[in-house]
Amino acid sequence: MSRALDLDTVVVNCGSTSLKLAVFRQGDPSQKVWSATIAFDPKVDTTADPRGEHPGVPEIEAALRSSPIDWERVGLIGHRIVHGGERLTEPVRIDAAVEAEIERLVPLAPLHNRLGLAGIGAARRVAADAVQVAVFDSAFHHTLKPAAYAYGGPRAWLDRGLRRYGFHGISHQHAASTASQLLGRPVADLAIVSCHLGGGCSLAAIDGGRSVDTTMGLTPLDGLVMGTRSGSVDPALVLSLIREGASVDEVEHLLEHGSGLAGLSGVSADLRDLTKARDAGDANARLAIDVFVHRVSTGMGAMVAALGRLDAVVFTGGIGEHSAEVRERAARWLEPFGVVIDVARNRESSGDTIVSTDASRIAVAVVEAREDAAIARSAADLFESANDLRISSER
Repeated sequence: MSRALDLDTVVVNCGSTSLKLAVFRQGDPSQKVWSATIAFDPKVDTTADPRGEHPGVPEIEAALRSSPIDWERVGLIGHRIVHGGERLTEPVRIDAAVEAEIERLVPLAPLHNRLGLAGIGAARRVAADAVQVAVFDSAFHHTLKPAAYAYGGPRAWLDRGLRRYGFHGISHQHAASTASQLLGRPVADLAIVSCHLGGGCSLAAIDGGRSVDTTMGLTPLDGLVMGTRSGSVDPALVLSLIREGASVDEVEHLLEHGSGLAGLSGVSADLRDLTKARDAGDANARLAIDVFVHRVSTGMGAMVAALGRLDAVVFTGGIGEHSAEVRERAARWLEPFGVVIDVARNRESSGDTIVSTDASRIAVAVVEAREDAAIARSAADLFESANDLRISSER
C-alpha cells in the first residue's frame, strides 16, 4: 500500500453554516474513527473579487487546527466541492489547474465553491504534504441527457455552459446504493426517486444507478423550497423586483438567504422549530411546512415521470432522515403508484431501514447520509488507481 493510504484520510466538507470533518483509517469508509460538525460563520462575501484570498480561510483553518486530528498522520484529504461544471465530472487530484476551474465556477455556486476553495487552502496550510482530492456534488448528474439539462432559452446558452447540472450527487448516489442493499436487488435493476432533504434540498430520478433527472439546475438555488433558499420561482418575479429598485446583489441575497422555510415562516429555517411553532398555532409556520411538503411531493411525481417506472423512494439528509411527518405526507402523494407507508415503522425508524409496509408495491427507505464515507472511498480509489500520485515518506 502506498504511503498516503498507510496514513489517515480526512474528509473536509465546508458548508454555508458548518464545517463537517471526518477521519478514516487508510481511506476505508468502514473505519471512521472520528467525525464532528463544527458550527461557524465564515462571513463569505459572495460578491468579493475572486482573485483575492478566499474569505473564510482563517475561520476554517482555525477549526482544522483546533480539532483533535493528528495532522502528522494524514496522507490524503478529500474535499466535497459542490460545482464541477462540464469539465470536472469525476474525483480529481487538486492542483493549480483544478483550483482555477473551481474558481471559474464560483459565479454558479458563489457560496459553496468559495467555501470549498477556502477549505482547500486551509487544509494545505495544516497538512502541506497530504494529497488533496476534490469530489464533486454535480458529477453524479453528468449522465443527464440534453432533454433533461437544456433550458428553453437560446441555443447559445448551451454553448456558454448555461444548463442544468444538478447537485447533492454524492448523497443521491449513496442513497441509491444503500437502498439496493436494503432491497437485496442490484442498483442496475432499480428505478429510484432519491430525496435529499436538509438545509439544501433536491430530488433525483435514478435509473439503473444513473441520474436521469434532478430538481436543481445551473446552481444549487433551483428546485425545491429549502431552509433559506427559495427554490424555483418565476423569472419574471426576479425581473419585477429589479424593476422596483432592488439591486442584483440584493435579490441574490434575498433568494439565497431570506427565503425558503425561514422566509415564509419568519420563524426559522429549522423544521423542528417550525413544527413547534405550527403546533402552537403559528399560521406562517404552518404555511412554510405545507409549501415545503407540497413542493417535495409534486417534485417526486415529476421524477417518476422522468423514470417511467418506480421501484423505490429513498429519503436522506437531515429532514429526510428525521422527519417522519414529511416522509409520511410526501409519500402519500405516491399512493396511486403503489406506495404504502407503515406508520409505526416510519415513526420509529432509525438508521438505514425500510419504512413501507410489506405489501407496498413500491419500497420506501430511509438512508443515513454518509457523504464523508463516500468522499473518503472516492479519494482512496483515485489514489490507488493513479500511478503518479505519490507523497514523500518524510513527515
